[in-house]
Amino acid sequence: MYLHGGPESQSRASFNPLLQFLLNQGYAVTAPNFRGSTGYGKSYTHLDDVRKRLDAVKDVVSLVDWLKQDPAIDTSKIALLGGSYGGFLTLAAISHYPDLWAAAIDIVGMSSLRTFIQTTSPWRKRLREIEYGTVEQDGDFFDLIDPLNHADEITAPLLVFHGVNDPRVPIGESEQIVSKLKQRGHPVTYHRMEGEGHKIVKPENEIYVYSLVAAFLEKYMGCD
Repeated sequence: MYLHGGPESQSRASFNPLLQFLLNQGYAVTAPNFRGSTGYGKSYTHLDDVRKRLDAVKDVVSLVDWLKQDPAIDTSKIALLGGSYGGFLTLAAISHYPDLWAAAIDIVGMSSLRTFIQTTSPWRKRLREIEYGTVEQDGDFFDLIDPLNHADEITAPLLVFHGVNDPRVPIGESEQIVSKLKQRGHPVTYHRMEGEGHKIVKPENEIYVYSLVAAFLEKYMGCD
């Protein structure tokens, strides 16, 4: 299950090399446009704003129920893959609904909206506060939902990538949840991507990441 970033973006029927790679490996891929995605009108785009954040996670969970209706899908082997905000949704889903997932892959995702708002680049802070809320007014809500605060609930093995030079989602977002998971001996693999930022753009690094994703999914899910 591929969860796009943004959140005010959308998955469309266009070429995505990573998803095509997974399809070539034999995996079925679903790419939902959960609440907050663009392309469905302004009202839909704002259905996840601030304290409605977990409603988008509920959409991801509802997709699992929909997949269960397809006998060709083995719903005991569902993995989540998301980058940036999609990474946050991935971490939120595996920490708030831990029993649904066989594995998860987080690429430059936020593990805490509180620390993300506090550390993101100043030129982005105000824009992100409109979407997520402010620490001053919504910090209690952040503390309630942040995956970092529910890390002990995670059961799915986790693979994490983060660019060292990311100006949007500071690398500390990945390192703090990886540290928590390692402290309790949870299966988590973390790769600091030197010379990369918010996106992995160097061809050699893309190949490296794709190969690691394939090995990770094969280890924890397999593909019949």
